Amino acid sequence: MNTVTEPQRPNRRKIVLLGLLQILSWGGSFYLLGVLADPIAADTGWSHQWVLGGASLGLLVAALLSPLCGRLIARVGGRKVLAAHGLILAAGLGLLAIAPSLPVFLLAWAVLGAAMATGLYDALFTSLGAMYGMKARPVIVGITLISGFTTTLIWPLLAIMNQAMGWRSTCAVLGVIVLFTLFPLYRYALAEHVPMPPRAKIAAGNGQALAPSIYGCMTALFAIAAALMTCLSIVLLTVLQARGHSLASAIALGALIGPAQVLCRVGDLLIKRQAPMFTALLSSGMTALGLLLVDFAQDLVIWGLLCYGVGNGLRAIVKSTLPMVVVHSADYAVVSGRMARPALLAQAAAPLACGYVIATWGSEAVIHLLTALALIAFGLCLWLVRLIKRQGPVA
Repeated sequence: MNTVTEPQRPNRRKIVLLGLLQILSWGGSFYLLGVLADPIAADTGWSHQWVLGGASLGLLVAALLSPLCGRLIARVGGRKVLAAHGLILAAGLGLLAIAPSLPVFLLAWAVLGAAMATGLYDALFTSLGAMYGMKARPVIVGITLISGFTTTLIWPLLAIMNQAMGWRSTCAVLGVIVLFTLFPLYRYALAEHVPMPPRAKIAAGNGQALAPSIYGCMTALFAIAAALMTCLSIVLLTVLQARGHSLASAIALGALIGPAQVLCRVGDLLIKRQAPMFTALLSSGMTALGLLLVDFAQDLVIWGLLCYGVGNGLRAIVKSTLPMVVVHSADYAVVSGRMARPALLAQAAAPLACGYVIATWGSEAVIHLLTALALIAFGLCLWLVRLIKRQGPVA
C-alpha cells in the first residue's frame, strides 16, 4: 500500500520569511535596473537601450527555462530548486559587478534570467501548489502581502547603496547578501519533497493533463496580464506627464497602485474564500475597468489606478490557484512551468513593444492599446470560466 503524508504547511513565521526572501529575489533581479539602469549607462557609456535590454534578455532566458523548472520541481521538489536559486542569483550579481564589457554584462543577465526562472513567484508558488494543492492559497496570499512591498523597500535601499559605493559594489554586496540568506533560508522555510506514489508519477507530465482549449485560453490570459503589468509600469509616468501632470504628481498617482494591491490581498486573506474563478473574474474585470477610467476619464484617474491596483494585486493569486481547479496535483508543477513561458516571453517583449509604439504613435496610443488588451483579457476570462464549468473541476 502506497501512502503519502502531506507535508505541514508553513507557519506564520515561515510565511513572513518567504515573503522577505521574495523581496530579495525580486529586488536582486527583476527590479534591479529600476534604480541602477541610469548609473550603469552613465558609468560605462553603454546605451540606455542596451542596458535595459539586459532585463529583456533575462526574462527571455527565464521563459526558455520555465518548463524545465516545472519538471525539476515535480521531480526533486521546490526546496532544492529555490535553494539553488540563491546560488545562481549570487553568481549573476557577482558577474554583473565585475562585467568589463557589454557582452559580459548581457551574460550576467542571462545568469540572472536562470535565477528568475528558479526563484520568483512562478517557481515558489508552483512548489507550494504542488505540495499543498488549494490549501496553499492562504500561504501564497500571505507571501504576496509581504513581497508586495518590494519596490517600496528595495528601490530606496539600492539608491542609497549606489550613492554610497557605486553600482558595481552595490551588485557585489547584494550578491553576498543573497548568497548567505537565500540558500539556507529557503531550505529552512520550505518542506522536504514528498515523492509521488507510482500512479501519480505515471500521470505527471502527461501532455493531456489539461484540455487544449482550457490550456490555451488560460495561458493567453496569463500572458496578457503579465504584459499589461510590465507595460504599464514602463509607460504610466510618461502617459500622465503627457497629459499635464508634473513628475511629482505622476509619481504620487502611480504610488496608489501599491497600497491597492496590498489591501486587496489583505481582503482576500481575511475573507478566506476558496473561489479561484471568481477571483480571476474580479482581477481581470478590475484591471479592465481601471484602464478604461485611466484612458477615457481623466477626472477619475485616481479611481482608475486604484481599480487597476486591485486587479493586478490579485493577478499572482489567480495565476497560482486557477490551474488547481482543473489540474491534478501530480501534473500541477509541470503544467505551471509550461504556462509560465508565454507570460515571461510577453514580459520580455513588452519594453521593446512599448518603446516602438511610443516612438511611432505616441504615449496615448500605448494606453489605448493596453485598454484594448485588458478588455480582451476580461473576455478571455469569461470564456475560460465557461469552459471550466463545462468540463467540471478536477476530482
